[in-house]
Amino acid sequence: MSEAERRLARCAFPALAEPYAAALREAVRFILERYDDAVGIIAAGSILRGQGRATSDLDIYVIRTRPQRQRVQRRFHGVPAEIFVNPPHQIERYFADEFRASRPITAHMLARGEIVLALDPAVMRLRAQAEAELERTPAPLDTDLRWERYIAALELEDALDILDEDPSGGVMILCNAVHKMLRYAFRQAGRTIPRDKDLLAALETLDPALAGWARRFYRERDAGAQRALAEQIADRTLGTRGFFEWESEPENV
Repeated sequence: MSEAERRLARCAFPALAEPYAAALREAVRFILERYDDAVGIIAAGSILRGQGRATSDLDIYVIRTRPQRQRVQRRFHGVPAEIFVNPPHQIERYFADEFRASRPITAHMLARGEIVLALDPAVMRLRAQAEAELERTPAPLDTDLRWERYIAALELEDALDILDEDPSGGVMILCNAVHKMLRYAFRQAGRTIPRDKDLLAALETLDPALAGWARRFYRERDAGAQRALAEQIADRTLGTRGFFEWESEPENV
């Protein structure tokens, strides 16, 4: 029996319907054959939560000992899988970076996923750290919030500048600006930023009026009405519709 097969025999697979069960087993075999330093494997995502849709994929987090990271996307038994390979110290960096960005993606995968393999104490340590990260209240820096507000306001201003002469280009930029405003609303409220496919639903719990305007904005086909809704959203989230005075902190360069 090869080393990969010995490690495979120590894996604990969650109960999944086909073709997901076979896909996960094939993916784990692939991981163990490719990464001989893999000490932890955690499977996550909507499929594991029983909420998979036709386009859902497997999210598989691999904890390794070598100081190398990698992202791999492959299909196993026809099921797409995203594989994230990282050493412990890099995962801890993700925890810190994602906390600052109010998007604890890594923590969510490690805390809510199913442990398939744990050959090193680092796996459970990171799992516990991930749980603690999810309990932390986001605390974005004022400098970050100011910058994000500036970028959203700038895009709104750019969109409004060309909306009449180039409606398609204006609406493209306008949609980008509104998306940034909605994400900013969560950041400003000290909330984590949801995934885009959950954002409008989550907005209902944060600000129902804002959520209603956002849904109307994305459904609206009249450029004038869409413009008015974008300005309403800007007033609610940014408190401005374009240029505002601000300055960054001095930096040594």
